[in-house]
Amino acid sequence: MRQPVSVLVYPARCDNGRWEYLLLRRVRRPKLGFESFWQGVTGGLEEGEAPRQAAARELSEETGFVDIRLKDIGYSYSFPIRKEWRHKYTPDAKDIVEHVFVACVGLSQPPSLSREHDEYQWCSLQEAMSLLKFPENITGLRRCDEYLRSRL
Repeated sequence: MRQPVSVLVYPARCDNGRWEYLLLRRVRRPKLGFESFWQGVTGGLEEGEAPRQAAARELSEETGFVDIRLKDIGYSYSFPIRKEWRHKYTPDAKDIVEHVFVACVGLSQPPSLSREHDEYQWCSLQEAMSLLKFPENITGLRRCDEYLRSRL
């Protein structure tokens, strides 16, 4: 059974004082009811894994980024487990808690996409917020931007 915990990571780079965020376009999966949509790096925790470890693993799996500065921004939120995914979780699990991270990457590092995504785009904060589908992802991105601007 899966843990009702996941991570959301926004890779970020600074170009001439402007922060840009990497979004990935999720591959369309009609059998599962998924249309293509833009997102950050996401994924669930594996057995015995802490959120930070999951964030680093998911980032590596979905983008190929390994030499990064991964920061836990101290923000998480929850959302209901979708009906079609209920069988993957224990009966008492109702919501998934998602922990948000930002990963600072170098300007010259292009991502190497996994099969989960078919396109990527570096975006300004406003561009990224306009592409994201889920309100929680938008809030997470906004929190990452605030974190970066206040600390780096």
